[in-house]
Amino acid sequence: MAMSVGPAEGEDDVVSEINTTPLVDVMLVLLIIFLITIPVAIQTIPVQLPLERNVPTVTRPENVTIAVDREGNLYWNAVGVADYNALLERMKEIAVLDPQPEIHIRGDRNAKYEAIGKVVYKAQQASIFKIGFITEPPMGVAAAQ
Repeated sequence: MAMSVGPAEGEDDVVSEINTTPLVDVMLVLLIIFLITIPVAIQTIPVQLPLERNVPTVTRPENVTIAVDREGNLYWNAVGVADYNALLERMKEIAVLDPQPEIHIRGDRNAKYEAIGKVVYKAQQASIFKIGFITEPPMGVAAAQ
C-alpha cells in the first residue's frame, strides 16, 4: 500500500475552469423567491381612489363651521365650546332643522386626530348627515389654477 504525500507529476497545472454550480444555485433560489413574492406584492383589491380636487366652499348662513385648534379646543362658528358634550347638545339642536345644515370641520394641521374624530363621532350621534372638511389646497395647485 502506497500513499503519496507530495504533488504527483502532472498535477501542478492550474485549474482554469470556473465552478459555476454555486452561482447557478444562488440564482435559482433568487428566481424562486421572486416568483413567489411578486404576485403577493402586486396583488391588490381593485378600488377607485378619490382624486384630489379643490372645490370652493359654498358658505350658506345656516352652515356651521366647527374649528379644532392644536390644543383640542372647540369653536362653533368662532365661539368657544366648553367640551364635546356641549358640542353634542348644540348639534342635536340643529339636526332637527329642515333642511339640515352642513357641518364644516376646520382642523388645525397640528391637532390630534383624536380631537377631529370626536367631532365626527358627535356629529354621527346627533344624526348630522352632511359633514365636510375644510382644507388648504396643496402647494402649487393654487398658482396653477
